[in-house]
Amino acid sequence: MPITVALDAMSGDRGPTIVVPAALRVLANLSDVRLVLVGDESHLRATLSKYSSHHMERLDIQHASESVEMDDLPSQALRRKKDSSMRVACDLVQNGTAGACVSAGNTGALMAIARFVLKTLPGIDRPAIISALPTMTGHTHLLDLGANVDCTPRQLFEFAVMGAVLAQAVHNTRYPTVGLLNIGEEEIKGNEDVKEAAKLLAGSNLNYIGFVEGDDIYAGTADVIVCNGFVGNVALKTSEGVAKMISHFIHVEFKRNALTKILGVVAMPVLAALRTRIDPRQYNGASLLGLRGIVVKSHGSADEISFATAIREAITEIEKNVPARIEEHVGSMLTDQETT
Repeated sequence: MPITVALDAMSGDRGPTIVVPAALRVLANLSDVRLVLVGDESHLRATLSKYSSHHMERLDIQHASESVEMDDLPSQALRRKKDSSMRVACDLVQNGTAGACVSAGNTGALMAIARFVLKTLPGIDRPAIISALPTMTGHTHLLDLGANVDCTPRQLFEFAVMGAVLAQAVHNTRYPTVGLLNIGEEEIKGNEDVKEAAKLLAGSNLNYIGFVEGDDIYAGTADVIVCNGFVGNVALKTSEGVAKMISHFIHVEFKRNALTKILGVVAMPVLAALRTRIDPRQYNGASLLGLRGIVVKSHGSADEISFATAIREAITEIEKNVPARIEEHVGSMLTDQETT
């Protein structure tokens, strides 16, 4: 039976012009996958008419009369746009038509809709957003990235469990190390919520290594790094800004004069290899963990390659049955916490 993924085709900065070619790219490489384009049918068919592919037979269209805009309030998107492409894509997961949905739309709206439609897993108070990030040793997983601005110690503990399960299931990390993001490694550092969360983690059977600092994120110190959504989102956006700044300075310096232009040509293979290694497109696709279904959030400005990466992330999570694994691990760990 083929894997089916619902795609919110109307969201993101460029909607169908990115989602359609990304879908065809995935279908060309994976023969056991079906994709459902969710959105305005006439618009989608007009976009599809520009492409010629024998994989079209595994590409379906589900009409949705509305779309969620990037500036829509989550509450408005949930209550007033019940036939939005985002809502219908989540509905397809809820009724079993699709095993996952992928959207590049409004993050707050997607979280609100997904949580309302799919509900949270038993033992999970709040879902969290997680994404893989490149490091000097491979990659790490950071959560929460913005779904929960403030978190209780128990919620941070739940995030750690979910992140460890994802790292183990999707990226085959046998016994993932877990770190708690803090302003220092010493036990006396941090606020009370972080200190209490550390106690819960230390008493669990997770491979908890203690507090980690901001510079540990890209050093590869831990396989999973846990923090509240405020801290995680700031860390992620700051990292993106630094990457853009460095790229800008490299281009400026190589164009400074004739000699640096020649050096730039000589260094081209090294720069190309570096670009490939840290290409953000291969890390696109943040998962909304803790739901009874699989939802993957793509970057709003994703290009064809980036969105295809997000689709493949959703497919892998279906294959690995991530929600069921999280439910199993959370249940056992919460039981252990209650008996200690």
